[in-house]
Amino acid sequence: MSLSSSKPVSAYVFDAYGTLFDVHAAVRRHAGDLGAEATRLSALWREKQLEYSWTRALMGRYLDFWTLTEQALDTAMAITGKTDAGLRQRLLDAYWKLDCYQEVPTVLKRLKDDGNRVAILSNGSPAMLESAARAAGIDDLLDEVFSTDLLKTYKTRQDVYELVTNHFRIYPEAVSFQSSNRWDIAGATAFGFRSVWINRAGAADEYADLPPVAVLADLEGLLALA
Repeated sequence: MSLSSSKPVSAYVFDAYGTLFDVHAAVRRHAGDLGAEATRLSALWREKQLEYSWTRALMGRYLDFWTLTEQALDTAMAITGKTDAGLRQRLLDAYWKLDCYQEVPTVLKRLKDDGNRVAILSNGSPAMLESAARAAGIDDLLDEVFSTDLLKTYKTRQDVYELVTNHFRIYPEAVSFQSSNRWDIAGATAFGFRSVWINRAGAADEYADLPPVAVLADLEGLLALA
């Protein structure tokens, strides 16, 4: 399905973690110190990070995303039997400078050069997002970086997506929203964004009543839809 089948897109907005930045890069850098549990720990870290954000949003008991990232790592290390405080700190330090996916700089530059507004909308704290974008060398390609921290809540609260439309003064259907998280795509679709699921892992589809306009293996395919 093509984004060109409807009204023109005026802003391309991206989720950050898992979409632009590889959330498993931090563990990969220290896989030698983690041994056989590296892959499991990385998966648990991400799973708990998201679980804590959803739980906190539902309870109305906000903690910023960096705090949740620390708590999630502590849980993942406890489950996998890792107790090295020095390793914990090295993993946290690495999370501030995650690798971006290979195609990201080229895709963002093409969209920007074509006159589109380009932005991030993420659960990440402002400091986390600033650090990651700068480390990846894409900070100068972004018109805005929207953090849910402004609202003291998390996706998929509908007012989170409204941060974009209020700031750019555009209707939801003028926004192409890209995320690797199917639950985020569902939330963005419910809000009215034209959502593109970046299904890097080849995951099974969910939320059939809230479908994306397109499913891509990576962001490079977005250029063919633009």
